[in-house]
Amino acid sequence: MQAMLAHKEGQGLVEYGLIIFLVAIVVIAILALLGPQIGSIFSTISSSI
Repeated sequence: MQAMLAHKEGQGLVEYGLIIFLVAIVVIAILALLGPQIGSIFSTISSSI
């Protein structure tokens, strides 16, 4: 019984790890696509100050 419970806990940790990994991939992809535009916005703001 304890081995079965430990297996489920390990499985949950793996699932959380996969979710965090997928979120990180999505964030990196968004930053790669929008990075130049965000840099341009910050450059405009800093030059106006």
